[in-house]
Amino acid sequence: MKGNEFRNMTDVELTKKLQDLKSELFNLRFRHASGQLENPVSIRTCKRDIARVNTELRSRQAK
Repeated sequence: MKGNEFRNMTDVELTKKLQDLKSELFNLRFRHASGQLENPVSIRTCKRDIARVNTELRSRQAK
């Protein structure tokens, strides 16, 4: 997702999205360890989305 899409979400939606992304990252890591992951780049994109959500949440807390 793009950063603009996260800026348009509410705080509740962002925390829900963060939970979803963390569980997705866990599943991706598990599949990677068992050799079932076809696209290892998806781990990197998931990590970056988590960082984008955290950045948006922290910038809102600073205001």
